[in-house]
Amino acid sequence: MTRLIVAAGGGGDAVAAAMIHAALYGDEDQAVILTYAWDRLLIDPVPGPRGPDNFTGLQPLTPTVWAVPAEARPIAPAGSTLPRLAADLPHTFALIDPRHGAEGITRQLEELVNHLSPESIDLLDVGGDILARGDEPTLKSPLADAVTLAACCQVNAPIRLLVAGPGLDGELPPDEVRGMLGSLVHTFTASDVEPISSVLEWHPSEATGMLAATARGVRGTCEVRDAGLPIPLTEESPTIHDVDLDEALSHNQLARAIAATTTLDEVESLSREICGFSEIDYERNKALWLKEQRPAMLDAESVLPQLAQFEAVARSRGVTHTTFRRLTEALGVPGSQRPALRRLLIENRPEQYAAPLWSTSLDAG
Repeated sequence: MTRLIVAAGGGGDAVAAAMIHAALYGDEDQAVILTYAWDRLLIDPVPGPRGPDNFTGLQPLTPTVWAVPAEARPIAPAGSTLPRLAADLPHTFALIDPRHGAEGITRQLEELVNHLSPESIDLLDVGGDILARGDEPTLKSPLADAVTLAACCQVNAPIRLLVAGPGLDGELPPDEVRGMLGSLVHTFTASDVEPISSVLEWHPSEATGMLAATARGVRGTCEVRDAGLPIPLTEESPTIHDVDLDEALSHNQLARAIAATTTLDEVESLSREICGFSEIDYERNKALWLKEQRPAMLDAESVLPQLAQFEAVARSRGVTHTTFRRLTEALGVPGSQRPALRRLLIENRPEQYAAPLWSTSLDAG
C-alpha cells in the first residue's frame, strides 16, 4: 500500500509528514510525500520555491511530478533539504511545482492519484496557517498553504486535512486555530519522534521542531524567528486534528481567489491584493540584506558571553526555550553558520539542549 501525504507548506511539513505516517500508519507501507522545495533563506539563498529545473538527478514519477532522491542535487546557488531528507528517511519525496499556479498543482495531484492509487491522501499543515482568512495581522507565510489547499479541493479524490501542533507556526493565535479544529486524531509521544530523530539534528524547521519537542514533554514558551515571536508549548501542542476541507477553503480567502491561477506570478499578485503582501517579496528584500553579512568568529570566548546576555533578557520575558534559527539571528551569525553555532553551543552547554530546542535556563539539566 502507498499513502500520499501532501506537505502543505513544504519545509518542516515534509518532516512532520514522516512522523505522522509512522504514528498513524506504522511500517506496513511507505509514503509518497508531495512537498515544496522551499527552505527559506537559511538553506536556500534564492527567494521563493524551486522547480524541477533547479535540480539535477530527479526521477520522473508522472509527466509533471518528479521525485527527489538522495543523489539529486540543487543547482547552485539554490539549496534544498530534500535530497538529505530522502537519504535519511524511507519515503519518496516528490516535488510540488507552483510555477503553474493552483491549476498546475491540481494536475500534479491528479496524475499522482492515478499513478499510485493511494490507500489514503492527507493534506498536512503544522501550526494551522492553512486555516487563515488572509487578513490576520500575525500572518507571515500564507502563500504555499493556500495554493496546496486550493489544488486539493479541486481533486476528485477523498483528501483529509490534518493540522498538527495548533498554533506552533506563530501565524494565527491558538484560540483562533482551536475554533476550527475537528476531532482529535492523535497525540504524539516521544516514541513517535524516533523515526525523524536524526533529521531533527540538522533540519532548521521551527514549527516541526517544537512539535517534536512537545511530544518529548517540553513545555514553556519558545521564542522563534528573527522577530523573537513567543510560542506557548502546552499539552495541546503535540496533537493532530482533522479539519473539514471544504470549510477550510470557505474560510481561506486567498485559496479561493487563486484556485484558477496558472502562474506563480498570478498567485503572488493575488496574495498582495488579499493579504497585503507576498512572502516572496519579503524573501527578496531579506536576501539583499543577507548578502552583506560576513562570517562571524565562532568560538566559545566570543559566543558564550553573547549567549548569556540573550538568555538573561529572554528569561525576563518569560521565555523558557528558543530555536537555533532564533539564536542564529539574535547573535548576528549568518544563516550558513547555523550548524557550526549549534555544534558549539551543544558541546559547551549540553545540559541546555532540549532536542531539538535550546533551553534558556542554566539549570535545564
